[in-house]
Amino acid sequence: MKYRIKVDEWEQRTRTPLLLLAACFALAYAVPVLAPDAPAWIHTACRAVEWAVWAAFAGDYATRLLLTPERWAFVRRHPLDLLAVALPLIQPLRLVSTLLLLGRRARNAPQITLTVYVAGSVVGLLMFGSLAVLQVERDAPDGNIRTIGDAVWWSFTTMTTVGYGDLAPTTGLGRLLAVGLMLSGIALLGVVTANIAAWFISRFERDNAEEMRQTALLEALTLEVAALRAEMADLARTSPSVAPKVPGPVSPTPP
Repeated sequence: MKYRIKVDEWEQRTRTPLLLLAACFALAYAVPVLAPDAPAWIHTACRAVEWAVWAAFAGDYATRLLLTPERWAFVRRHPLDLLAVALPLIQPLRLVSTLLLLGRRARNAPQITLTVYVAGSVVGLLMFGSLAVLQVERDAPDGNIRTIGDAVWWSFTTMTTVGYGDLAPTTGLGRLLAVGLMLSGIALLGVVTANIAAWFISRFERDNAEEMRQTALLEALTLEVAALRAEMADLARTSPSVAPKVPGPVSPTPP
């Protein structure tokens, strides 16, 4: 359909620029969290970058929505894209929009394999969980996640569902982030497990197919040899046997 071609062309042209903007968004979000004592102009610049990138995300969504004649169907089919535009308004969940956009663009890019996508999702979730929980828990009265090292360790143990319990969020928003990180970690582990299982199954199927092909070739050769033997037997019964002519010794020619 013509509108589908237009949407595909738009996504093809904006894929790389939006990925770069998403990286800028993540950097602008990380700087104020990691350097809360930085000069005020740095925080102002980071907020400006965040809102500028959010505007680019919103413009991308609006453009694709306008290029599609069935707009309500487009909204229903792309809920994550809508969240990517809406979540930057919620602090500190704004970084989720970056991850959602990266996930959609990665799935649309044929040159990016599933392994790269999963690895990128793991790194992105680890970064998101660490920064978000540090921002929420650092100034909490009873909080025990005070440094980026504590935050990364907590995010890693939470994503892998190990949960040592040495570090834990104490605020309501921090616990909400923990629930999301746990569910995301379980989902990613499921994807990794399914990918490994699919690789083994495909390998076994290839080996089985090769074995079946060789067996079929042997059966075909066996049938062909049997047919040739049957033909030779029929010829031997219906035709007189012809003795082979063996040359005798050559007599010397007299001088």
